[in-house]
Amino acid sequence: MASFGIHALSMADQSKLRIQIPAFSLPLGLPGPQTSISDSPPGASGSGRLPPRGLRGRGWRREGERPMNPVRTLRVPGRHGYAAEFSPYLPGRLACATAQNYGIAGCGTLLILDQNESGLCIFRSFDWNDGLFDVTWSENNEHVLITCSGDGSLQLWDTANPTGPLQVYKEHAQEVYSVDWSQTRGEQLVVSGSWDQTVKVWDPTVGKCLCTFRGHESVIYSTIWSPHIPGCFASASGDQTLRVWDMKTTGVRIVIPAHQAEILSCDWCKYNENLLVTGAVDCSLRGWDLRNVRQPVFELLGHTYAIRRVKFSPFHASVLASCSYDFTVRFWNFSKPDPLLETVEHHTEFTCGLDLSLQSPTQVADCSWDETIKIYDPACLAVPT
Repeated sequence: MASFGIHALSMADQSKLRIQIPAFSLPLGLPGPQTSISDSPPGASGSGRLPPRGLRGRGWRREGERPMNPVRTLRVPGRHGYAAEFSPYLPGRLACATAQNYGIAGCGTLLILDQNESGLCIFRSFDWNDGLFDVTWSENNEHVLITCSGDGSLQLWDTANPTGPLQVYKEHAQEVYSVDWSQTRGEQLVVSGSWDQTVKVWDPTVGKCLCTFRGHESVIYSTIWSPHIPGCFASASGDQTLRVWDMKTTGVRIVIPAHQAEILSCDWCKYNENLLVTGAVDCSLRGWDLRNVRQPVFELLGHTYAIRRVKFSPFHASVLASCSYDFTVRFWNFSKPDPLLETVEHHTEFTCGLDLSLQSPTQVADCSWDETIKIYDPACLAVPT
């Protein structure tokens, strides 16, 4: 069983709200299933307020924003979405990591989805005995993926082999919340981050951990390889730091006190090897230039609850997307005086998974605790930025 499987809702807010599930009564800093979020969110900055509950989940957006193309939606009853990632090989194919009971108890399911004329359909699904919190595609085999789960293990799956995981790696002592496959040439490595405060690097060809990295002082929520520098990755943690690591030195290169709150996500710019972005419980996104980390190079404000995931665009150097517990996905261009490009709200619960297609410059996928997975083309990505 995952140790409540939703630690990423932030330890900072655990005393403020409660979740009510049969046999559970947990102080976890989040509204319970099928409940609404307070219009005075904990940790929110400014006076931003959520739209009326009746408008949520109906594509609500602020005045003046452009309508977007039709949304392709798949509802998966009993499965709450945690992560989504497009295939780097097959256009339109999407993997989604999900959990029963909001990740608190029960099993998890990896869904492989394809797009067709009628919308989204399930190509393959795999069940695991604990909630699945993240997923990453192989960079050298179009059929292979790795997920991570609440029982401390990673699972390697083959979509051409529907009988079960090919391999299971279990060396983490607690829940594994993040997993990523190296994107640089010359190496095929996987990095994982866990609640046990360690980062591990794995070699799927030998099926074991190569190295364990220690230094974080709290839960690790996000681990991401540099798309530029072999053997280099970043991690974000509840200890309020962003750290950059180097396989060659088996240690931390840079420690950045990036927020005064838990950091739930980080990503590397695809066009600048020195630029990373962090998203945190303080509702802000901050950009960091590794050549001078004393101050962020940009700060983006607008979310009203913790930012769960952030992704740089693979097509635009200064464009990124973020999703949040405020139900929204927001698109930004940090090079503009008014950086917020578009706000999309088509979910009715926390939005946890987000990815931008490597095949299409306009296509985005997200998933939510409202049991839906969506693929869509926001209007802001369809026009020059």
